[in-house]
Amino acid sequence: MNVTERLSFFAALFKVDDNPTTGMWWLYITIVILSIIVFKLGFAKKLPLVKAAVIYLFLILGCTVLTFLGVFLPVAEGLVVAALILIIYKIRLNQERKQKGNETA
Repeated sequence: MNVTERLSFFAALFKVDDNPTTGMWWLYITIVILSIIVFKLGFAKKLPLVKAAVIYLFLILGCTVLTFLGVFLPVAEGLVVAALILIIYKIRLNQERKQKGNETA
């Protein structure tokens, strides 16, 4: 069986099979950025600087495991979908808050 056929979209996009070092780094950076976006949109609260740094440190370390899984599984693709859903949710929530603010005034 050909490995190229089994790669996820982002792994194939970054050509992990042809250039593993650069491809894995690009996949890792993509997963880290998408994880931070999903975390900020869905779960983040205002925290002191040290606590936030610890959380982001563990998030970045956890993305290492996700990167190895993301070569054959749709990890980055799932993060893109989660980010899109959370962006739509935040936009609708802001619109609803503005409407309630206009009705109260």
